[in-house]
Amino acid sequence: MTQDTSAPAPSQPPARPGWWRDAVIYQVYPRSFADADGDGMGDLEGIRRRLPHLRDLGVDAVWLSPFYASPQADAGYDVTDYRAVDPMFGTLADADAVLRDAHTLGLRVIVDLVPNHCSDQHPWFRQAVAEGPTSPLRHRFHFRDGRGESGELPPNDWESVFGGPAWTRLPEPDGQWYLHLFAPQQPDFNWEHTVVRDEFRSVLRFWLDRGVDGFRVDVAHGLIKAAGLPDIGHGGQATLIGNQQLPFFDQDGVHEIYRDWRTLLDEYPGARIAVAEAWAPSPGRTARYVRPDELHQAFNFHYLGTAWDAPALRETIDASLDAMRPVGAPTTWVLSNHDVVRHRTRLGGTLARARAATLLMLALPGSAYLYQGEELGLPEVTDLPDEARQDPAFARRAGAAGQDGLRDGCRVPIPWEKDGCSYGFGPGGSWLPMPAEWSALSVAAQTGDPDSTLELYRTALALRRTHPGLGAGTELTWLDAPDGILAFRRPGGLVATANTTDTAVRLPAPGKPLLSSGQLPTSDGEFILPPDTTVWWDA
Repeated sequence: MTQDTSAPAPSQPPARPGWWRDAVIYQVYPRSFADADGDGMGDLEGIRRRLPHLRDLGVDAVWLSPFYASPQADAGYDVTDYRAVDPMFGTLADADAVLRDAHTLGLRVIVDLVPNHCSDQHPWFRQAVAEGPTSPLRHRFHFRDGRGESGELPPNDWESVFGGPAWTRLPEPDGQWYLHLFAPQQPDFNWEHTVVRDEFRSVLRFWLDRGVDGFRVDVAHGLIKAAGLPDIGHGGQATLIGNQQLPFFDQDGVHEIYRDWRTLLDEYPGARIAVAEAWAPSPGRTARYVRPDELHQAFNFHYLGTAWDAPALRETIDASLDAMRPVGAPTTWVLSNHDVVRHRTRLGGTLARARAATLLMLALPGSAYLYQGEELGLPEVTDLPDEARQDPAFARRAGAAGQDGLRDGCRVPIPWEKDGCSYGFGPGGSWLPMPAEWSALSVAAQTGDPDSTLELYRTALALRRTHPGLGAGTELTWLDAPDGILAFRRPGGLVATANTTDTAVRLPAPGKPLLSSGQLPTSDGEFILPPDTTVWWDA
């Protein structure tokens, strides 16, 4: 059924210039958030009904992972129509309802944009294949003749992030190869082509006109490929996370695209933003994406990849802040997302350490990203049966960090109620099996329990909105502390202390305790900082 694409009068939340500089943005993975129609798969109506949870949590904005029309070869990151909602998630009217209700609750909405590649079922690609090697539509992608006597070898040595060659050959008599940095069902666009650039400007306007507050730009570092598509010249799996210099990632030409987009975004009222998913080799390279005339934020994957280790954390924090100051952009902090092992598990498996890592992150200057379910202390689900897994990299068994084929473990639906076949996710079960012990981690079980992780998040985010030493900024001062302890002061009178060791440490109290991730015994001007504990102080 054709969806009505006419835009309703867009609503907007209250104006707040520069809102993104200290925003806490909550990622919703639509298929795993809430299911309203009972088919076992999350949907937009389910999201709409659960928006009050996000208001009560205290976040500023919601980022929705893709809900566009898609064959779902890669969980919606293979798009056939950028202006339509996939029926599994609902309709455009449902998307409009999410926007309207979110804005009424004071929440902004950021939607995913997937410009590096589309689905192999996208009309452009299907027509390019159908018309053969002479089709002008092939210039909108990267079609090439193969190497070897009969063109039987890929055009170059590039590897897919999901494993195997980054090229797939069309059957004879066609015989040409097409580039896909991800799954074969995800052909890469050729961003040197004017029509591709025009199309995405149109897509941006389509959603901005409906009232979205911004875009998270998927694979923002991948749109431009080096001229001539040269060989890498060495073996080894391509990775999203790492410091490799590759001819298909972080090319200088991407910045012209984002300067153009920034001009477009600035035409709209309400401070609309764009956030780069840019896996650059260094914080300095990442900062190039957020120069004053480009995008507004970039994900800080260098922080996400840092171990629970005081010297390593301090080095990454300093490097991140140092990189962003010259370009005037806020530093972002993130611990979990839909592509990596949940931080409770990744940092060692204990809830205490996960809570401590969260309070440390939320005390840092800038903007923070949360991934759905982390406010419940959810661990990674590591024992999913093979037959349940849907990550396209699973069968290919790629070795790239975060792309090892096991991403389903962080995508298991979140629990809302203590009882029921899916703990309140929906009336018809869930598309991935949910652990029985998640009943005790549900929203209902934790609400009102002062010791719960959910209430810790609510309290922390409420303080973050009101305390002058939390939120936006670029400065912090490190304080003297024993090995394994992080201690810093922020302008505005906030001190944070974090113990990354396995041993309790006695320290002088720097002020009045505001919030602790764990128990905090104090006595006579000193306090004992337990292992894996972070404390905020009013100082």
